[in-house]
Amino acid sequence: MKVERASERLLTPGEVASLFRVDPKTVTRWAASGRISSIRTPGGHRRFRESEVRALLLGEPSESSS
Repeated sequence: MKVERASERLLTPGEVASLFRVDPKTVTRWAASGRISSIRTPGGHRRFRESEVRALLLGEPSESSS
């Protein structure tokens, strides 16, 4: 099991959506379908690891799908 880096920046669905130029609800659907992994905040909001989002933007396979 991989240990997460404490310094990893987490992005909101809106931030991820702007990078991909899609609606934030699309990002939420991607998370629900497993296309991208998300972390839940104590308040129940989704957050996405910046490194995984950048890898997806570059077309690299995500670590969670290996």
